[in-house]
Amino acid sequence: MKNILLIALMALAGCTGKPDNIKPVENFQAEKYLGTWYEIARIDHRFEKGLTRVTAEYGKREGGGITVVNRGFEAKSGKWKESAGKAFFVEGEDKGHLKVSFFGPFYGAYIVFELDQPGYQYALVSGPDTSYFWLLSRTPTMDATLREQLIDKAVAKGFRREDILLVDQTATP
Repeated sequence: MKNILLIALMALAGCTGKPDNIKPVENFQAEKYLGTWYEIARIDHRFEKGLTRVTAEYGKREGGGITVVNRGFEAKSGKWKESAGKAFFVEGEDKGHLKVSFFGPFYGAYIVFELDQPGYQYALVSGPDTSYFWLLSRTPTMDATLREQLIDKAVAKGFRREDILLVDQTATP
């Protein structure tokens, strides 16, 4: 029983870890990060498969931490999908390393590794490994040259270009 508990604890701890080449941004200011972000590009996962017009809304959480509401439109069903969660800082509030939960006590890493400081107009975000990636922007569209430069930065950090897809923010329901 002790071994099972130890393995479970190690697995949970690993979910908030960082990929080798990823370093959270320093001087992170949560107040500036709060608000609406638009998903410009991502590595697709089952929880986002087929979604367009994806946004993430971050707010101050009563009692500490950050609220997270992800929303996207699924053309196949013709419906909006929404998921609410909570996030807490892993290494202190001045570093862009958070743990996020949408499912009870299970947390995953959310690492802001590139950020337009001081403007907070775009962000590159990783999960616990390089199979999780998001390019976020304060606006639904982004200059194509800047977008490609940011994707190039992600690829240089170990994310596979062929896995990154551009998110349609213009589709209408």
